[in-house]
Amino acid sequence: MPHKIAFIGFGTVGQGLVEVIRQQGPMLSSTLGFEARIVAVFTPRKGSLYHPDGLDAGQLLDVVHNSGTFAEYLDTPGLERGWDALKIIRESNADTIVEVSPTDIQTGQPAIDYCRAAFASGKNVVTANKGPVALAYEELSNLAKAKGVRFGIEGTVMSGTPALRLPLTSLAGADLIEIRGILNGTTNYILTQMEAEQDYDTALAQAQQLGYAETDPTADVEGFDVVAKIVILAKVLLGVPLTAADVSRQGISRLTPADIAQAKAAGKRWKLIGRLKNEGSWVSASVAPAMVPLADPLAHVSGATNAITYFTKLLGEVTLVGAGAGAIETGYSLLIDLINIDRSNI
Repeated sequence: MPHKIAFIGFGTVGQGLVEVIRQQGPMLSSTLGFEARIVAVFTPRKGSLYHPDGLDAGQLLDVVHNSGTFAEYLDTPGLERGWDALKIIRESNADTIVEVSPTDIQTGQPAIDYCRAAFASGKNVVTANKGPVALAYEELSNLAKAKGVRFGIEGTVMSGTPALRLPLTSLAGADLIEIRGILNGTTNYILTQMEAEQDYDTALAQAQQLGYAETDPTADVEGFDVVAKIVILAKVLLGVPLTAADVSRQGISRLTPADIAQAKAAGKRWKLIGRLKNEGSWVSASVAPAMVPLADPLAHVSGATNAITYFTKLLGEVTLVGAGAGAIETGYSLLIDLINIDRSNI
């Protein structure tokens, strides 16, 4: 039976998931028995579409790329236009809401309300949106459990790289005592370029040209993005209700060529490190540039790549390296959550 999905938000990440579904659909069906059927899409700017029998993935991508709106999507019997987000969540026949609205890390809204409405309506949610997970994970996960539905959040930390699923499944029972990671591709790219003797401003401008950094790069370079991810890791993996205020934060904007040279002379490299450590009666949390010894696996992660090391009592150190951003990569994170939800219904 097809797994029916409704998109709330249809930007880069949502389009990435649709592209994955379009390209990989036959393989997913033949090898996993998984078929995704898109029944609704909503954005404030592009408009909205709902058809209980499904929308055409290729046509959705084509009209958005051509005109930027859903106005050119062909009318068919049963097609509804103009439904708002909450009407789609509450009244569509979707099994799962793909919540990919813009992230607001200060309030988590409107994504938190979208998740609440989905769970109240008996629908699963998968999201790559850090806001609702960092700010309301406990409430939302409890709501999902109470309604017997699922809350898929893999894409909120390292895109499609399984930074949450790996420790929750393959490291279950290993006794996690510390987490350290490179969790922001923009800053890692800038630091890699600075080690190649670019100054900070030049490296940042290049990151912006390549699409790694926003026009306002503050969230990345001052560490706010990593703070949100550290809060998520603490809540999901350690069961500790940290807030952003509990995480000490320092960005990379003050690093100079002299600092880079100092690290090189000491056989080290600068990395922006997010860190959680179980101190016994409490968990310490920080985001700050650190000189990482070359013997550390994190020292060899360059460019926009992300990495995370889990320190466990039973297995020692386990390091996971992979993409931390990208349309297809983050789209894949949503897909794997959808597949695992579908498997749970077997």
